[in-house]
Amino acid sequence: MDEASAPASVVSSEQSSELLGYPPDARLLIVNCDDFGMYPAINAAVIKSIEEGIAGSCSLMVPCPGAPQAMRLLGRKPQIPFGIHLTLVCEMPGIRWGPLIARERVPSLLDPAGKLFSPTPGGRAALLAQARLDEIELEFRAQIDAVAGTGLTPTHLDFHCLADGGRDDILDLTVALAAEYGLAVRVWLEPGRQAMRERGLPVTDNDFLDSFSLDIEGKAARYAQMLRDLPAGLNEWAVHPSLGDKESQAVDDGWLVRRTDYDFLTSPQAREVLQQEDIAVIDYRTIQRVWSQSVRPR
Repeated sequence: MDEASAPASVVSSEQSSELLGYPPDARLLIVNCDDFGMYPAINAAVIKSIEEGIAGSCSLMVPCPGAPQAMRLLGRKPQIPFGIHLTLVCEMPGIRWGPLIARERVPSLLDPAGKLFSPTPGGRAALLAQARLDEIELEFRAQIDAVAGTGLTPTHLDFHCLADGGRDDILDLTVALAAEYGLAVRVWLEPGRQAMRERGLPVTDNDFLDSFSLDIEGKAARYAQMLRDLPAGLNEWAVHPSLGDKESQAVDDGWLVRRTDYDFLTSPQAREVLQQEDIAVIDYRTIQRVWSQSVRPR
């Protein structure tokens, strides 16, 4: 997004917020903590950002080494809504993860070394050029079923480092899986967003924020101003909190992005601005209800 300006509203006859039962001038915000399950310092920060801060939900990376701990936390805290952060890439050389499905069953998802691609521009392009849809479905189902097998109940599906899945057919597959499992999908790019809204499905009305797009310097002030400038309708921020401890710094080049996210999300300032601006923080449970009533399984 353009960091120099506040998110601009999408011109439409009916906003997604109205589909959710809110008046046209309501300002709704989803603050979703992505990358839950990547490693323990993220897990701890995500829980605190939801329980003590302004975040409302999170997205679980099932293949990651911290996912078992994350799922245990969710089992003890059923009030925390969460989605599944569908994962086909790995950007952490010091924390490797792979597909849940046996590698020989999903060779098109792997690089020449037999590992998941890195989400660099070149890595994403190579993955999307060769990935077979049937193999993507195998892996996506494995990630969803691994969560279902624990008795946890997610609210939605979204994507790790592949906006709207990266390809139209991947997004279509994911919407079909969401219908089958009774979930919503995060859709924020055009033309996918418009296509969903033409089907009566709520998606963000305004520009989507990925917190990795923000400068670290002055981030707290930038966040506060974005809240003050938040447009009417449904908005979504994908944030990435972590404690930023020594273990994080040793393995994660993005640890400072994550630590500054955490600092703002749990700050008194964040709560004060939300209250002053009369912004309603919601989560995907509200959206899931509409999607599950509107989308038919294939």
